[in-house]
Amino acid sequence: MSATLELARELVARPSVSPADGGCQELLGARLAALGFTVEPQPFGAVSNLWARRGSAAPLLVFAGHTDVVPTGPEEDWATPPFTPTVQDGELRGRGAADMKGSLAAMVTATEAFVAARPDHAGSIGFLLTSDEEGPAVDGTARVVETLQARGEAIDWCLIGEPTSAARFGDTVKIGRRGSLSATLTVHGCQGHVAYPHLADNPLHRLAPALAELVASEWDQGNAHFPPTTFQVSNIHAGTGAENVIPGRLELLCNFRFSTELDAAALQARVAAVLARHDVPHDIVWRLSGNPFLSTPGPLTAALGATLQELTGYAPELSTSGGTSDGRFIAPTGAEVVEFGPLNATIHKLDERVAVADLEALHQVYRGVLERLLG
Repeated sequence: MSATLELARELVARPSVSPADGGCQELLGARLAALGFTVEPQPFGAVSNLWARRGSAAPLLVFAGHTDVVPTGPEEDWATPPFTPTVQDGELRGRGAADMKGSLAAMVTATEAFVAARPDHAGSIGFLLTSDEEGPAVDGTARVVETLQARGEAIDWCLIGEPTSAARFGDTVKIGRRGSLSATLTVHGCQGHVAYPHLADNPLHRLAPALAELVASEWDQGNAHFPPTTFQVSNIHAGTGAENVIPGRLELLCNFRFSTELDAAALQARVAAVLARHDVPHDIVWRLSGNPFLSTPGPLTAALGATLQELTGYAPELSTSGGTSDGRFIAPTGAEVVEFGPLNATIHKLDERVAVADLEALHQVYRGVLERLLG
């Protein structure tokens, strides 16, 4: 068993449903401390964070990632227990195998191999780990970045181990992400009997024309790096469950995934205008999970692309697709932020898994980046 596979299995075996860490950071911190890293736990509330650094000189290359995982769902629906790492048919199975404990294992073993070969490497290596990526993402990476900025520690390059590969290993690298803006909309009406609608005010009927306009709207056309902004309704609730009662209120949850063509304030203003135009009595609460970011390709992107080209024989696509990531907290500091990891086909699903061969390839990729930037 390779060092990367062995470490990945140890991590998967630690249940760490967000915001729990399950001892993962203690395990990884001990490995890094043995390499001469200064290891600094940074807990905030129920969230475990870890900052580790080897060296004090610039440039600073940081490996970033999360030790928390999403819930498993009914464990009896898994082919193998989600927290019993199982190697089967050339794959490591278990919750977090792909998202993203396999990447964390490869980052650590690549660093071990690099430091053993180049103990006097240039610059510095850092690790930024959190157990709050799959949750609210309030007390995780964002808080660690605030701490680093307050004491003047500047990240030059940050490589995040999110599972970015789509159809085959190494085909996609993320250089940015769309923004995410959510809303809880409450539409007010008046409950009544369906036989006497003149004595009631149906919030569903009130909202319907406005919702039709929101769904049909073109928010922007995107740009060279981002697809057009999208609007989706995720939940809608109204009524008592009885067929003869007009509901008195309606609650709707929705989300925008938006490009750099718009900002949150512009989206909020456009929604407010639609609701006002259709005279919808309402309250609305907004939550901005993250603004869009785009990291201008630089030395890190070039080093990663060259390493992947050498290993796989093809150049990766530079993409901004998918959901949000903790890169949204790091990119605004001026760091070049790039995400790369294994296939994402099984993440957040039953029987999550990663190819053992891809774990070994990840090790080679991460070590190749270290060699090109700090060797």
